[in-house]
Order: sequence, then C-alpha cells, then structure tokens
Amino acid sequence: MGSNIRILSAGKYLPDNVLTNYDLEKMVETSDEWIVSRTGIKERRLARENEFTSDLAYKALLNAAEKISFDLNELDALIVATGTPDRLFPSTAARVHGLLGLKKEIASFDLLAACAGFSYAIEVARGLASQGYRYIAVVGAEVLSRFINWNDRTTCVLFGDGAGAIIFQSSDEPGFIYGKLYSNGSLEGLLEIPGGGSMLPSCTADSQEYKIKMLGREVFKYAVSELSSALNEALVKTQTKVNQLSGIFAHQANIRIINSVLERCGIPFEKSFNNIERYGNTSAASIPIIIAEYMETQGMKQNDLYAILSFGAGFVWGVHLYRHS
Repeated sequence: MGSNIRILSAGKYLPDNVLTNYDLEKMVETSDEWIVSRTGIKERRLARENEFTSDLAYKALLNAAEKISFDLNELDALIVATGTPDRLFPSTAARVHGLLGLKKEIASFDLLAACAGFSYAIEVARGLASQGYRYIAVVGAEVLSRFINWNDRTTCVLFGDGAGAIIFQSSDEPGFIYGKLYSNGSLEGLLEIPGGGSMLPSCTADSQEYKIKMLGREVFKYAVSELSSALNEALVKTQTKVNQLSGIFAHQANIRIINSVLERCGIPFEKSFNNIERYGNTSAASIPIIIAEYMETQGMKQNDLYAILSFGAGFVWGVHLYRHS
C-alpha cells in the first residue's frame, strides 16, 4: 500500500429542480444581468423537500462507483465534507453508510470546513492512506437552499445544492505532490450561519439566525489575496511553471474571484475548468463536481498536473497540486 493517493473515479449528483436568474427576478429585486456580471451564475439546483444532504451524497458516490464497476464494500473509509449535515449527530456519513449497506469495518465520519471541506478532506485521506487504508471515498455534499434567506438579494443568488464524490486509491505513485491548508479565525464573522450550534441553539435563535450571512466585498478581497498568495507559494516550492499545469479546479464561489486569482498568478483563464454558471456555489461539493465533469468530458491523462484551490468560511483555505497516475 502506498503513502499517497490517486483519483480512481469521480461522480456527481445534482437535483433536477432548476432555479434560474429569471426565477429570482420574480422573488427579489435583482436581474439576470446583475447576477451574471458579478458572479458568473445563470442558474442553480435546489433539492426537493424529501431530499437531504445524505441522499445527494449517496447518489454521487453511487455514480462514482458505477463508472468503474467499483464494489463500495471495498472502501476502508468514507468522509463526507459538508457544512449542511442532515443533523448535528449522527453524522451524515453514517446515514450514507446505512443507505449503501456497507460493511462495519469502515471509518465513516463528517468533516466541516465550509467551502474548503474537500481540500481538508484530501489531507485526511492522505493521512489515512499512510496508515494502510487502501480505498477512501471523499464526498462533498450540500443542501444550502435550506439555509438561504430568500429575501436577501446579496446571498440568495449565490448558492445551490449538489454533491460530488471521489474514490481515492492509495498509491506509490506521486499523486498529490503538494498540499497546504490555511486558516484565519479572526475573519469568522464575514461569512456565517449564526444559529443552530451551542452558541445559539434552535430553542433560542431567531429563524433568520439559521440563514447565511455574508459581507461580500470583504470575502472577495480576502479570497483573492490569500488564494493567489497560496497558489504562488505552491508553484514556487514545487518549481512548477504555469505552462506545466494541465488545469485548475477552483472552488466555484464567484467567477470574478477565480479569474482574479488566475490573473495575479499569471495563469490563462482557459486553464480553469468552471461550471458555476449552471450550479452556483455548492460549497464543499463544487470541486468534486468539477472533477467528475472534467473526467467525463476531457479525462485525465497520466502525468497531467492539476491545481486544486478552495476558500471558505472560517476563514479556511487550501491549495493542492495533483499529478495523475
């Protein structure tokens, strides 16, 4: 067994309920032109009333397994990265485990790092591989629509629901040649859901305290500054030139954030594979969804080198360089 991990398969699940910008025009004071020019989003998906985060995660993981006829009972670990779990406990991963009817000799747990959840889960998966875990599933899944204030035009246009799943295999090949995680807790108030935890439990919190609150300009500024700095550091430390990158998988929060980071790092926009116009910000799900769609449409070739970037509430962020094998 190797001490690194490689992508074996990737899958996704998006609810079939589409909410367009034109639909939002009827709900709040906004316009398609305003939303597209400032975010790049044209539509997003919303889970049905009877769809929960675990349901989306379950379907995305099934999709990843079906693509390579993988027996999910071969998994040694199941990590669900989410900021919108079904419940505080038991974990969303535990319910996915039950829905799949998996064996009991498997680690199943949730990881909460907001929109950077997938990046953080990569590092956990790498650590598990070094301890002998052979197959590790990382699922990013979110039902953000349940936490949106549909009267707040600054946030309701941004978020969508979805799930993406990656099945990793331990490997002696390079795999992730670089990974670094960051955090700055002094910025915690810029993006949050105040209610629902021990600070403000459900029995005392006003209903609006369960909704996403964001100071958009400040989030934009810090995201661009910190991500571009982190990506430049990754390229310098690995002696990687921009033309050696096969592609960029960036968290889909705002197309202007992504393009600003690429511009600062001297990376052509066409290097970035984006789907924000169709799904909006799906938080921890966005990067695995992108990877799944990239593998479906273009495929990863041996020795291709990709940068993975994420940034989320906390603030927490991460950068990885992945060489496919």
